[in-house]
Amino acid sequence: MQARIFQPSKTATQSGRASREWVLEFEPKYRREVEALMGWTATRDMDRELTLRFPTREAAEAFAKKRSITYTLDVPQERKIRPKSYADNFKWDRIEARAGQEPPLMEQSAKTSRP
Repeated sequence: MQARIFQPSKTATQSGRASREWVLEFEPKYRREVEALMGWTATRDMDRELTLRFPTREAAEAFAKKRSITYTLDVPQERKIRPKSYADNFKWDRIEARAGQEPPLMEQSAKTSRP
């Protein structure tokens, strides 16, 4: 049997950074077919219906090794977190803020008052 061990991505409604669980899913052995009587999509592969969840990657790998299951490991990319503050949204020296706008009044008055 061939399996895949991976960490599923978060849904759009999740925002936390807590660790997620790891999943072991079996790869399909048979292709899907259309039943002649009802026209539904069916398969003879019942292992595909099974999803095993583990708290850590090591636990999932140990399970697969103990039962002689060959597996591929999909390691997720680490998220790069750039710390920023709310005040950064209002900085004048932001590139997005300068596009087609005049400088603040203090800078205009300093330029005009010079001889």
